[in-house]
Amino acid sequence: MTHSSNKKRWRPSLLLCIFIAIGCGIGCGMFFPMWLSRCFATFNAIFSQFLGFCIPLIILGFVAPAIADIGGRAGKMLLFTAALAYVATMFAGFLSYFTGVTFFPSMIQPTEYIAGVESGADAAPAPFFNIEMPPLMAVTSALVIAFVLGLGVAKLTAKDNALHEVLRGFRDVMVKVISGVIIPLLPLYIFGIFLSMTVSGCVGMILSTFIRIIAVIFALHLFLLVFQYSVTALFSRHGKNPLKLLWTMMPAYFTALGTQSSAATIPVTLKQTIKMGVSEPVAGFTVPLCATIHMSGSVLKLVACSLALMMINGIAYDTGTFAYFIAMLAITIIAAPGVPGGAVMASLGLLSSILGFSEADNALMIALYIAMDSFGTACNVTGDGALSLIVDRFFANKTTTT
Repeated sequence: MTHSSNKKRWRPSLLLCIFIAIGCGIGCGMFFPMWLSRCFATFNAIFSQFLGFCIPLIILGFVAPAIADIGGRAGKMLLFTAALAYVATMFAGFLSYFTGVTFFPSMIQPTEYIAGVESGADAAPAPFFNIEMPPLMAVTSALVIAFVLGLGVAKLTAKDNALHEVLRGFRDVMVKVISGVIIPLLPLYIFGIFLSMTVSGCVGMILSTFIRIIAVIFALHLFLLVFQYSVTALFSRHGKNPLKLLWTMMPAYFTALGTQSSAATIPVTLKQTIKMGVSEPVAGFTVPLCATIHMSGSVLKLVACSLALMMINGIAYDTGTFAYFIAMLAITIIAAPGVPGGAVMASLGLLSSILGFSEADNALMIALYIAMDSFGTACNVTGDGALSLIVDRFFANKTTTT
């Protein structure tokens, strides 16, 4: 009894669960009776309402304490690192957008998908009932409140930090909601979405399109890392070869592929960053910070997938709308890396409010993001070393003399 209870129980990863849910949804959609399909459609309708209710709370819970934490440690190196991480994340978003605008139209046939949706609309299973759960506030209101609270708390003195603890406690609550409720039910939600798409006859078009899109995203990740280290080599105090710098960070890259966590990879990232020549005080500051606020790989994925979905659905888009989306996205997903699927969960409100995504579109975004989660995390982590080299160029002497 004691021996068996001490054994560590194996649990499938979220990625494996998502893949199983997609496969089962497609398979079951070919033979499930309509009444059973409608049962899953009912669950999806209720879960989607709950998810919509939680989105503003997730944004508020993530962003407000993150801004308060950053502002509470105000300093030139902090501000420089935060600005650098934001610019790098924005660049990744625009790189993804303009690459998609250039190449996706030749890879996507929206007229075929729209025709399939219209012809299969009557065949799609409808829920038996729904439960309305209107959110307490709009996404924009949640962002504004998060900024006001975060910046306000950052200005309070150390002895007036009760509100800061409340924000951290609220963040912990939302983390529990995501990890204890949303994530465990997510595979069932994805199953229902692909079941519905199979019944309506749209799943083949979606999968064939996104296999090509995923290939483009992987190529973009590699290009982004080479570009980051090419720029970084110009700022390096030792004038090193960018490919050698990138090779030095490969242990962190492959560790992130395995852990799917920026936080869990920090020890390896820190070790390899110092090995590149970054001073220990600078690396000890920038690596943990960038693990929280630098999300180039994640934003690259989210922008590419959202643009592809808009093209598939025939939704009009323009550069101004995506510039606003990217700017808000780079802020909204800070502090999300510590939560499984936190980045895509925090972005759902922006996808709906700015880009006009439907519930099915958001579900596809979740599935696609998690399917590529390890590669996005690896890109984020490896890029942290490049940012550390730039910060080291300007602040190494100041940290060693103080």
